[in-house]
Parts: sequence; structure tokens; C-alpha cells
Amino acid sequence: MSRSGMSRRALLTTAAAGAATAVTGWNTTTAAWATAPGTDVAELPALDGTVTLQREALDRFAGDFGHLVTATPRAVLRPGSVRDVQQLLAFARRHRIPVAVNAQSGDLARTGAASLESHSSYGQANPRGGIAVDARGLSKILSLHPGRAVVEAGATWAQVTEAALATGWVPPVLTDYLHLTVGGTLSVGGIGGAVQRHGLQADNVLELDVVTGTGDLVTASPTRNRDLFDAVLAGGGQAGIIVRATLALVPAPERAHVFSLHYDDLDTYLADQQKVMAEGRFDLQVGDVVRSPDGTHWRYKAELVAFADTGQSVDTTALLAGLTPAETKVVEQSWREYAFRVDGFADYLRAAGYWALPKPWLSVFLPASTARTFMARAAEVLTAADLGAGLLLFYPYQRSKVRAPLAVLPDQETGWHFDLLAFPAAGSDTAAMLERNRRLYDLAVELGGKRYLIGAIPDMTRTDWQRHYGALWDQASRAKRRYDPAGILTPGQGIHTP
Repeated sequence: MSRSGMSRRALLTTAAAGAATAVTGWNTTTAAWATAPGTDVAELPALDGTVTLQREALDRFAGDFGHLVTATPRAVLRPGSVRDVQQLLAFARRHRIPVAVNAQSGDLARTGAASLESHSSYGQANPRGGIAVDARGLSKILSLHPGRAVVEAGATWAQVTEAALATGWVPPVLTDYLHLTVGGTLSVGGIGGAVQRHGLQADNVLELDVVTGTGDLVTASPTRNRDLFDAVLAGGGQAGIIVRATLALVPAPERAHVFSLHYDDLDTYLADQQKVMAEGRFDLQVGDVVRSPDGTHWRYKAELVAFADTGQSVDTTALLAGLTPAETKVVEQSWREYAFRVDGFADYLRAAGYWALPKPWLSVFLPASTARTFMARAAEVLTAADLGAGLLLFYPYQRSKVRAPLAVLPDQETGWHFDLLAFPAAGSDTAAMLERNRRLYDLAVELGGKRYLIGAIPDMTRTDWQRHYGALWDQASRAKRRYDPAGILTPGQGIHTP
């Protein structure tokens, strides 16, 4: 009997003719799940959670937020403990079954279980016919103390933020949409409007518990097992599965003064954004590209946020000194209102039917010296239909603030993040949009740019990945060989595919 009181055979079930059929293990000859014991059947390990082959569960894990890639897994693990992840990875390694964590992100309380999905956009979190690990099985906030939070990797940033805020603390860097899992964003880096001050979310991790591709549970930090720590943060899930994270927290501000500066001229926008960043005027700094009110051209908006406590004013004149936008708006709201600002927009996208449509996203980092060239070329290519109901983010960052080695960025100290979060209308030519993404990505590389791992870029080759990592390719490859010698982890990224 397993520790859950169930037999090993009962832990894995599949729907057959309306009844549950027990699966005993893995047939090493046919490379398929077995429903009866045999000399060629490797028995499943005892688990605290469940593994299922039921069609409804498999279908739910077949796609992701991008709705561009579909590949049905052979099984889904809902772990009941970290030990389950260890056991299953050790089993999968022996039989060379691919494994990937599917975050099943979303706002469960507000939108229900039907809205949960992996927030990768191009099959990155799909195990490609292997075993999908449902991160919701490990989603607890374990402890909160001044300056730090210990959480399971399946907890969302919304959960962490709400719990920490109640104690007067918050994470220093948040993604725009908070209903993403901690493990998911740490695996790709996790960028937000505080990157100019605090780097990526991956740069604000104190310690990790990681299950490697061999099934070993390893605690890693800047002073302990540093090579694994560096390989996992922004590593695309190639060296291990994050199961627990100790996160840095900072004192929570009370109010957010949000400055929206609109520009019709790209050069003025670039200069003002870089001036603001260099002088450290604001606590948060993002920006986006939108159509002009008359629909004739692209317009640039800097969104700059200054924090203050209740009753404390900010010096608007000093904050805006020397800047020359065409239009300025200032709004004051609570820190929490600003942190959760995207929820209302997400509700609109769901209600209007955009949420479930294909989303060919493109996310790249550009050196400041070529950012204007890239943006001007993109502005010529992109149409309002390409953007749809989505966003095109475009804002600067400082390279020295990003310390996670595998968060690959251009060499220059000042860079720009170009993030096409497209929500095209139904019936849009998705194939043409993916080809456009590839052309823009190739242009970015030609101009010294790098990609962010969340985007939808077709036909990435081994040569593309080697060029992306550059001098870091040997480090990434060594970590893969050491911590995932069977090559089973997160095949959807395609980074180490021959």
C-alpha cells in the first residue's frame, strides 16, 4: 500500500467504456502504459498524489495559452508531495519518458477551473507525448517572514502578493499579470516594471528546492550548489523542476502615482525613457506602443510609477523635468490596485472571446544602439490587426540589474524589451503572423538582440539556440548533461533537441 492508503495499481487510471481501468506500470517493450502485470512491465512507484490517463485530463494539458501547439500527453501527474515529483522523474528517467511542468495558471477564485492553462505561448510547457506535471498540486504558501517568503512552485504571484501584502511586504518585481506560477516565471526569468531597479524575478530568489532530471531533490542558492541555482533560474526548465522557492520581499508601498506620457515621435520617446531610467526617477517604468486615436500611426506611451505612503505627495514637477511628451496624465491609486491592474483587462478579453484564440506572441531584448532601427522596422510591418486587442510593450532596462546567467541579454548596458502580446481577432492568419515573428526575430538577432523564452518563434534550430546563448552555450549544455542526463525535461522548449 502507498502512504495515501491506495495501492500502486490504483494510483494510475484511465477511462475505458465509462469505467476506470487500473494501469500497473510501463511496458518497456511497447513503450506504453500497461494494464496488467508482465515480465516487460515496470511497476509504478507508490505516490501520495495521482497520475491519470483519463481523456478529459489529457485534453486539458494538450494545449496552452498560445493555442498554437497541441500535443496530448500520455499522462498527468497531480503531485501530493515533492516526493511524488522525485519518484516520477526517477521512473521517467529510467524509461526515457519526457516530463514537463504545466503551471495551470489563472485566477481560480474569479474565473473557475475551466480557465486554468499553461501560460507558455508556443508549446514550451508541453511534454510532447510524455507526462505533464500539474503544478496546482504544489501551490501552498509555506511561510512568510519580514524580507522573505517560502512558497511552493505552483503558487501564483497573486497568491504570494496577497499573502505578503497582508503582512506589510511584497515581492520587489511582479509580472504585469499576476496569475502566473512562481516556478513558471522563475524558469524563464520573470520580467516586470521594476526590472530597472531590481532585475528579473529570478534575480530576487534566495533559495530553491529543485528536483533534477535524475529524481534527486537538491537545495540550491548563491552559496550552495550554485551551478544548479544558476542553471535553473531562467533556464527554461532544462536542468530541473523547481518545487519550492524562498523569495525576497520588500516593504509594501501604500499608494501608486501613475504617470502616462504620450509621444508621437519615436526618438523623443526613446530619449525620455532612457533619461528617466538613468536618473532613477520612478519606482516602476514600462511603456507600450498603441495606435493613435485617428488610427493613422503608432503612438508611444511611457507608464511611470512613483510610490508613496498615504497622505504623502510626490514632486510632479521634478519627476517630469526635462521631458517633452505630447500629452501627460497622472492618476493616483492604491499599490494593490496598480499591482492587479491587468485583471480587468483580462476579464474583458475573456468576455470578448479573445482569451481562447491563438496568440502569436513575440518577445525580444534589443541593445539600445539598435532599438530604434528595430522599432521603426516593426512599426512599418505591424498593423492594428496584428495587435488585435493586445499590447505591444516597449521599454528600457539596465543589463547590470539582471544577474541570472541564463537570462541572456544583449551586451550593452542599456537595452530595450520589445514584447508583442498579440490578441488577434478570430479568423486571423496565424501562420502568416508566425512567419512575421520569425522575420522580426531574425532582424533582432542581426541587430544584436536576444529572445525571451516565452515567445512564439517557429523553426528554431540548434544553430539558432547556440547563437542565442553564445558564450553561455557550453555552460547550459553541461548543466543539461549533468542534471538531466536522459534529456527528458521540458522538451517543448526545443533548446537541446538534436
